[in-house]
Amino acid sequence: MNGRYRYLLARLRDLMIAGGVVTAALLLCALVTALRGGVPVWPELAALAALLLMGVAVWLFVARPYRKREQALERMLRGYAGGEEEMGPVTLMGPGDERLLGELRQMLSPSQMFKLNKRQAQYLALQNQINPHFLYNTLESIRSEAMMAGLSSVADMTEALANFFRYTISKVENLVSVEDELQNCETYFHIQQYRFGDRLELTVRCAPEDREELYRCRLPKLTLQPILENSIIHGTELKVGKGHLTIYLQRTGERLLIQVSDDGVGMDEETLARLNGKLGKGGLVGASAGSQRGGVALVNVDNRIRLLFGEEYGLHVYSMPELGTTVEITLPIITSDRDVRNREVLR
Repeated sequence: MNGRYRYLLARLRDLMIAGGVVTAALLLCALVTALRGGVPVWPELAALAALLLMGVAVWLFVARPYRKREQALERMLRGYAGGEEEMGPVTLMGPGDERLLGELRQMLSPSQMFKLNKRQAQYLALQNQINPHFLYNTLESIRSEAMMAGLSSVADMTEALANFFRYTISKVENLVSVEDELQNCETYFHIQQYRFGDRLELTVRCAPEDREELYRCRLPKLTLQPILENSIIHGTELKVGKGHLTIYLQRTGERLLIQVSDDGVGMDEETLARLNGKLGKGGLVGASAGSQRGGVALVNVDNRIRLLFGEEYGLHVYSMPELGTTVEITLPIITSDRDVRNREVLR
């Protein structure tokens, strides 16, 4: 598709250049003849003006509409399905184009993309179609048996795992408070400590005067835990010695910034650029991108944030080899689901 547009624009450009060269040559000859014989030159000037007007008309009514159409289709194919008020007016070349753009907007609407990402998140959270009640009952049975056998650590870990699954599996599309999301992160970290012991340390920080307000803010469920999981698996787990994880919350104007940092192995510039390149490209990329080991993909988290709140929000990753990685999450300051820009995707 892009090749055809470029070919058309190139041919139009070549045609206009060739016409200009021919007209300039004819005009030069006419001027020379007019100067020698006293013939008036206004016909030649009128012809040149007509040619210029024709060139402007071709650009305004043929070349530029094709270019705008190409840009609109490229944005929509990247998953950005904004309406006319967000994308700006798009000049269409015919009724077929209008129908094509209408169908694409419907297929790539925020509600459709959110449903696609929600199904992916639900699947990745559970990994198979286990009945949640069966899972909870089984874990509770294991916990009871462990308690009767005096295995308190097994009972404690089983209870933590049941709480984690109960939070993770149920209604992934809901918004939750920052406090609930942090509590789920602490539950997940508690489970990981049975594996890593004292090798891992988690700290949650924010300004004391802002703590109450920040903890009441709303964000999509399963925003922080997948990022914390990636920090452990791809950062501190590969590091020799103790690993430190930090979740830092702060308010900047009307935005909530959350940074999930580790002091693990980090990543090189090429890997970092490739990861950031996947973020912010819309629902189609999120639907095709696989998950990181053991959790929901960062791309999926980023897409859900952008679909709910807009393109100015989402994830960005900073990293340096051997120094660690920081994932920065930008969210709006909201305390009610009514303040969500695309609230229809929550229904």
